[in-house]
Amino acid sequence: MPTARLISTAALLSTATLLSCSLAACAPTERDAGRGADGTAAASDRPDENRLRQQTLDWRDCPAPSPLQGGGEAPAPLPDGTRWQCATMRAPLDWEKPGGKTIGIALIRARSSGDADDRLGSLLFNFGGPGGSGVAALPAFATDYEELRTRYDLVSFDPRGVGDSRGVRCLDPEAAEEAEEKVDQAPDDGGDESDALVELNELIAAACEKNSGDVLPYVGTTEAARDLDLMRQILGDEKLHYFGISYGTQLGGVYAHLFPERVGRAVLDGVVDPTQDMMEGALGQAAGFQLAFEHFARWCVEQRCTLGEDVEAIVETAVDLEAELDDTPLATSDGGELDGDEVISAITGSLYSQSFWPALLVGLEAVTGGDGDVLAELAEVLGQHGSGGDGDDGTEDDGDDDGTDDDPVDRSNENDAFRAITCDDSSDRYTVADVERRMPEFLEASPLFGPGLAWSALSCAGWPVPGEARHPEVSAPGAAPILLIGNTGDPATPYEGAARMAEALGEDVGFELTYRGEGHGAFDSGNPCVRDAVHTYLLEGRLPKRGAVCEPAPLPEGK
Repeated sequence: MPTARLISTAALLSTATLLSCSLAACAPTERDAGRGADGTAAASDRPDENRLRQQTLDWRDCPAPSPLQGGGEAPAPLPDGTRWQCATMRAPLDWEKPGGKTIGIALIRARSSGDADDRLGSLLFNFGGPGGSGVAALPAFATDYEELRTRYDLVSFDPRGVGDSRGVRCLDPEAAEEAEEKVDQAPDDGGDESDALVELNELIAAACEKNSGDVLPYVGTTEAARDLDLMRQILGDEKLHYFGISYGTQLGGVYAHLFPERVGRAVLDGVVDPTQDMMEGALGQAAGFQLAFEHFARWCVEQRCTLGEDVEAIVETAVDLEAELDDTPLATSDGGELDGDEVISAITGSLYSQSFWPALLVGLEAVTGGDGDVLAELAEVLGQHGSGGDGDDGTEDDGDDDGTDDDPVDRSNENDAFRAITCDDSSDRYTVADVERRMPEFLEASPLFGPGLAWSALSCAGWPVPGEARHPEVSAPGAAPILLIGNTGDPATPYEGAARMAEALGEDVGFELTYRGEGHGAFDSGNPCVRDAVHTYLLEGRLPKRGAVCEPAPLPEGK
């Protein structure tokens, strides 16, 4: 199970992936030397930055998604006939050297459907990850944001290191699959398994350095935030209007810290706790997923399921099932196997949206009867990675900006980008001893999810780039109000994170709305109260009352 990866329910569904959250992030450190208080370049560098700000984007109809974005068909026009447009923005590879090499940042937009006099500007989206392609995710779920398009151009992008924005490449898919099949993601029988996990992470890190070493130092969240500000300027907006979901809330918080006076109307949904380092974030997630599974178990009891007579019994059933299949995998009808890691993957992915609960119930009941097919299918659908979009692959400027990819590969780079961004952001480099020392806390937080999340802290072992900080700096005194939505049942970004983000942003900046729901995030649940609050702020500039709470829709029916 990978370390914390943050993504919205919309992005999870559009890519059919399980994405966890990375709660450790970059804060400006030595890379900020020579910059002003707002993060802009020193005066001697400004002519080069001005040249980039004055670039004109060549918007064209979007082609089919590239392999690095996940493949698929070109995005279809919106119901009113609006066609999706794609372009490539040039940005400095190294923001400390704006006159040096550049990379391409892949963008996508749908023009506003409203009157020109009512247009507020562009609304930029980041759907999470880190590692998710915004060029792919925005068209997949644009209908959810159609009301916002009455006053905004909807815009998203592949952050640097992702998809067609110089997508990071590590192990080839076959080698990665072969290596991962030999490793238990939650070692439980001594040094050999934990050593193998460390060796796997070091193998991946070496492959990342070999295949993408020139870009690895420059894919962190601070650099992405500076790209956001360049987008804002090139798109012609005085302020950045922004909708960040999951990891996108971390990016939004870092942007607000670097450029507080340039924050426009912003919404952060599924909010990262910016006060936690990587290990603390994983521990918080363990508790969050445990709580979410207990909510599922309570619903399961109400459905008179056969997994146990109460919540405690159902949790025990799941723990025993994972341990049993970890030792002896269950054969499936397609010739494959269902093991303990896949059980956890299926359960975890199903907790990202309560719409998956009925399928999880069926799968768990079936596997207790010796049939692993449903659970194996859930693990495959919710555990594979992939997105969509096309454009410049972000390769080093070679003298032409034709947007072509000279070395296409047949896969999304979501996993590789996740690792690269997470490890560039976080200065934590944990050892087996660190994990073993903290394991009792993880087991107390969750006997089901704790071990996998604890061991995921080793994911940056051998990483060739030093991380920036233990956790992100998001203080933004003087910024415009930012609407934060916390979901009390969120497994990936636990509810407490919204309050901590509000406090860290500063007085009169972070403004929290509570959603008493299930699944990851709130807006994509379709809850009318949440959507009305978001629309009212982004379209009219009016925040909900302090302490406002949105109640959930009824839970889904069972079998």
